[in-house]
Amino acid sequence: MKGIILAGGSGTRLYPITMALSKQLMPIYDKPMVYYPLTTLINAGIREILIISTPQDLPSFEKLLGSGESIGCSFTYKIQDKPRGLADAFIVGADFIGGDDVVMILGDNIFYGSDFDKKVREATINLDGGIIFGQQVADPERYGIVEFDSDHKVVSIEEKPEKPKSNYAIPGLYFFDNQVIEIAKAVKPSARGEIEITEIQNAYLKAGKLRVNLLDRGTAWLDTGTFASMNQAAQFVQVIEERQNIKIGCIEEAAYRQGFINATQLQALAEKFIKSGYGHYLKSLVS
Repeated sequence: MKGIILAGGSGTRLYPITMALSKQLMPIYDKPMVYYPLTTLINAGIREILIISTPQDLPSFEKLLGSGESIGCSFTYKIQDKPRGLADAFIVGADFIGGDDVVMILGDNIFYGSDFDKKVREATINLDGGIIFGQQVADPERYGIVEFDSDHKVVSIEEKPEKPKSNYAIPGLYFFDNQVIEIAKAVKPSARGEIEITEIQNAYLKAGKLRVNLLDRGTAWLDTGTFASMNQAAQFVQVIEERQNIKIGCIEEAAYRQGFINATQLQALAEKFIKSGYGHYLKSLVS
């Protein structure tokens, strides 16, 4: 399975701070935002990852992340020249996906929970169709909402409904088999000119091949699309890290624990950051 991080968009809701810098490159406490979804993919055992962003921002992502070789991964970069919807990622990334299945995660979504990594790894195994996730929220009318039966088969999907049929929102993490490429290519742009991810989900739903995995109450899902939510995410990360002496969204640690790199390689990476607490933390993982 291959992974895609969609880190495009103009970030107008965060102007003026995103006028010169991609939202996904901004810090969430002590790491760039993109580190968090990248860690989710690595924890799922995925090494081959495509980062999609705008023409002006992509060079910055390449400078930050490089080839991925230092953490045992392979990073590819592609341009989305204008916002054409989430599902456009499967068209932009068609050659990268090739004949494989794919997971796409939004670059501004942060997940944390003891059972979360297990659920993500399970979703990569013998995938037949599509898997989305459901997270219970207090204000379901603000999100895409999934209705499902007792077997976790999806009954309906609604985008920001006035009268939600459930209180489970759909986070920005999607698993699809290889059919998603052709499905995406067949989707007609919506009234706002975008290839909607809802159309992809409904295509799998009509085929009876869409399931939902529910995130438990101990899993945090943070969408960092506003100033307030970015601050809340940073505070959440800071509290967890300082109280538990761990790091959330540490790509080097994730690669080390997945066996992508060994202790010697981790030590070498730690030296690169030795003047910050980040480097000392990496060294502590080995010692």
